[in-house]
Amino acid sequence: MNNTQTITRACEACAYWNSLGDDTGECRRHAPQTIAFEVDEEVKFESMFPMTANDDWCGDFFQKTE
Repeated sequence: MNNTQTITRACEACAYWNSLGDDTGECRRHAPQTIAFEVDEEVKFESMFPMTANDDWCGDFFQKTE
């Protein structure tokens, strides 16, 4: 009999992921990223953590502990 457990390597099971209450969340593995955008012909800047879906994945996955 095989007693191995399958690990879901998706964002929702990652210690670095912060759920926003729906199927999306923020990846907090690295510092926030600064983005530039234009509003009324003026360039604005904002820092944000990358937004991901709960079933996204990457190579930095680290299993959440209960």
